[in-house]
Amino acid sequence: MSVTVEGENNGATSPQSEVKSPEASSYSWYVLIVLVVVYILNFIDRQILSILAVDIKADLGLTDADMGFLGGAAFAVFYALFGIPLGRLADNWSRVKLLSIGLALWSIMTALSGFARNQVELTMARMGVGVGEATASPTAYSLISDYFPKRQRATALAIYSSGLYIGGGVSLFLGALIVQSWDAAFPQGGPLGLVGWHAAFVAVGIPGILVGLWVATLREPVRGAMDGLVTPAHPAPFRAFASDLSMIVPPFTLWGAWQRGPMALVINIATAAAIAAFAYTMIQLTGNFPQWSAVGFGYYAVFSWASTLRAKDPATFKLIWGTPAFICTTIGYGLVALVAYALAFWTAPYAETVLKLPKAELALILGGSGALSGFLGVIVGGSVADMLRARHAAGRVLVIIFGVVAPIIPIWIGFTTENALLFYIMQFLAGMFGATALGAAAATTQDLVLPRMRGTATAAFFLGTTLVGLSFGPYMVGQISDLAGTMVNGTPVGNLRIGILSLIAVAPIALALLIAAYRSVPKAERTIVERARDAGESV
Repeated sequence: MSVTVEGENNGATSPQSEVKSPEASSYSWYVLIVLVVVYILNFIDRQILSILAVDIKADLGLTDADMGFLGGAAFAVFYALFGIPLGRLADNWSRVKLLSIGLALWSIMTALSGFARNQVELTMARMGVGVGEATASPTAYSLISDYFPKRQRATALAIYSSGLYIGGGVSLFLGALIVQSWDAAFPQGGPLGLVGWHAAFVAVGIPGILVGLWVATLREPVRGAMDGLVTPAHPAPFRAFASDLSMIVPPFTLWGAWQRGPMALVINIATAAAIAAFAYTMIQLTGNFPQWSAVGFGYYAVFSWASTLRAKDPATFKLIWGTPAFICTTIGYGLVALVAYALAFWTAPYAETVLKLPKAELALILGGSGALSGFLGVIVGGSVADMLRARHAAGRVLVIIFGVVAPIIPIWIGFTTENALLFYIMQFLAGMFGATALGAAAATTQDLVLPRMRGTATAAFFLGTTLVGLSFGPYMVGQISDLAGTMVNGTPVGNLRIGILSLIAVAPIALALLIAAYRSVPKAERTIVERARDAGESV
């Protein structure tokens, strides 16, 4: 794939080169507002499971680990895996059309969650939500990068990311309101036997279909123009999509490996066997087949995709998988996301079951404070990240490091106190501090690749936030809660306090990765074009 360079400097080598970048227009800001609305819906549909968790657990007879799987890997694995081919499709086809289709799909699957009668049916619906939502951020990140110059990109991405926290907060309020209203109106179950949590899924899913029509009216920007690297349209985007899809779906993965040679096939099979052995061992240790089979499938598929990408698009592979700065930033932030996703899922059930706070009260306060703290954190974090980036190429990484360290004390105090007011204050602070990292991490990874690779880079970035963060955060807390729990009247009762406090243990690992990223980002960004050329890119 070739790109056309406009001007003497492509803007990828230093902060100073960004002075000549085009300006963001008023229409750019309008598009950003639409994308924020989409992301709000994205997280309403994703996070509403949290406020419904206690009711679902009781109705379906599930454990904390089961709920952690539904809130994590059941969604995350398919979100991450389909984000790979859909991220590539976002690089090759109309991002506006792809986003509108994806929005309709995940909204329909959210509504269908309201008709689930057992864990299997709910798992299937959540998988469908994951596939649909996999279109959102690759398309949005790529659109934002083509509507905003590099010097404003972390701010724009942070504003977009605020939808995460607004949607997560609104989901708690809406979920509690719908459940209580429905159950009050239909105490024995409503039409079709639907109870409150069923109705909540249906009610929040339907509006997304209408918003999808709004998204379809947006204009598709010229790809790469904002960076002076205009990229021509792909001649066969869906053929490339089908090829990418076959990279992650067994047994096509074995055929793809065979096409690359006997040794590639041997390595693929050996890796599959090693991952299967690990998954089997974890299933034996935890007794949780869905969690570890999903995770094993996900990691094998990612390995197969990365191997194929290395053979078919060595430049993209080199700038993503072959760049330590990208990997350290992605996994380092993935551990921040692990904590954030776990808290987002388990804070409401913790407050309801441990602190005995009423659902309506905690939904209103946690939802409102969560939306406000996340919004403030991500906006301030993005702005500070852009300012630090103007002074040092790796300045944004400092904000990610802050997002690792700062929440530790609020988490400890918040989940050891019995005082409801102190609990709410600490949740606000932990959410705000953790949220500062997202815009900085997203912009850092976008700056480490060429414009034509941004959708793929976003998919790779979200592999970290999902297969590391979302797959393990909610489940880790649930599993540890079950292990630390006790029997009450013959019924196992988990210890969510210990489960949540265990999240603090990931901070040292994240810190080490981000320090490595801080040291390696400047050189990686400075040598983007050179390394792409070395891998065969015509730049």
